[in-house]
Amino acid sequence: MRAVLSIGTTHPWNIAGLGLDIQLGTHTGNDVFTVVAAVSAQNGEGVRALHAVDLATVREQLGCVPWPQIAAIRVGALPSAEHVALVAEQIAAHARLYAVVDPVLAASPGGALVSAGTLEALRERLLRLDNVIVTPNLAEAGALLGRRSIERAEMDEAARSLLALGVCAVVLTGGHLEGDPRDVLVERARDRIRSESLIASRIPGKHRGTGCTFAFGMAAALADGSSIGDALRSARALVRGRLGEAV
Repeated sequence: MRAVLSIGTTHPWNIAGLGLDIQLGTHTGNDVFTVVAAVSAQNGEGVRALHAVDLATVREQLGCVPWPQIAAIRVGALPSAEHVALVAEQIAAHARLYAVVDPVLAASPGGALVSAGTLEALRERLLRLDNVIVTPNLAEAGALLGRRSIERAEMDEAARSLLALGVCAVVLTGGHLEGDPRDVLVERARDRIRSESLIASRIPGKHRGTGCTFAFGMAAALADGSSIGDALRSARALVRGRLGEAV
């Protein structure tokens, strides 16, 4: 199995962020290296505090990564525009690697995980790179596109609008939809844009960390040589398997 580099934020419960990625690596059989961009204090009630790691330390962490061993990158919550710019610089410098970007803006129970300007930096820096696959949920996609909401009928168009920013693929996840959840993939395939839609029955219950699980699942599958479409299906299976275990 090949190694995944996870860049993002930690918190004590490890049901999202870097701690979850390490656990998932054990499940998928991938080695996981981590770069800590921020430390959060959060629990089931939300974010209590957030400490951004200084840029010099983040840069030194990136310099310690065994890059020849890395086969894919997973990016989670980055606390500031400056952190986004630094990570974008590294992803651009390693253009052979797919980077799965989960544009986390807030914790599921509530509380921001980013500062002012981070959203714009995501649009203008990370989502301009052609080795990036972005995996927003509906709320995150709406924020990136400057929209109040995205409905089921608008998902295909919204995904294509995000693709137009410059990424190689978009997976717009619809777990927050009413009824059966739907995910939409659009990707650049040589001289055309390929699209795919996947619908599955909802697994009941309230779950945290599904976005992180999905993004890591895609990165792990890509690291092992899967196509983007196959990585999407592998990530969905990973999420549904873990949700089934939680019921």
